[in-house]
Amino acid sequence: MAILTTNPETPAVEMPSVQSAAEDRPVEWTPAMMLEVNLREPDDFLKVRETLTRIGVASRRENKLFQSCHILHKQGRYFIVHFKELFLLDGKPSNLMENDLGRRNTIVTLLSDWGLVEPVNQEQLSNTAPLRQIKIISYRDKDNWDLCAKYNIGASARRS
Repeated sequence: MAILTTNPETPAVEMPSVQSAAEDRPVEWTPAMMLEVNLREPDDFLKVRETLTRIGVASRRENKLFQSCHILHKQGRYFIVHFKELFLLDGKPSNLMENDLGRRNTIVTLLSDWGLVEPVNQEQLSNTAPLRQIKIISYRDKDNWDLCAKYNIGASARRS
């Protein structure tokens, strides 16, 4: 809580502190934190995968969008994961922050609102990021953007 005083003679008033990107904290991540979803229709996997390529963080200088989340299919279960979670799953270094999970949760909320997924545990969606932190490219506008994924599911490292 932040304490706000405007006049030294009046008592201090506690104001809830607002977390900014600068105050973003690292996450002690475990695989149990992955956000499981159910698909509404059997063919929604490909729809969700394509939709996620058009949701992310945009470059300020050029029409470049960096995909934030991916859909992961493991042992008959589906998860929407931030690309930094995928690095951690692979045992690679990653700086996963609370705000990254907030963006993931906001994206899952959007997918749910659009009728593409149903979150298994709604309580995991409590921490969300503002929509202004996320860029959504329309399907008809995607050819005008360079869509970049920072992680490619199923891509293996080249062997020499």
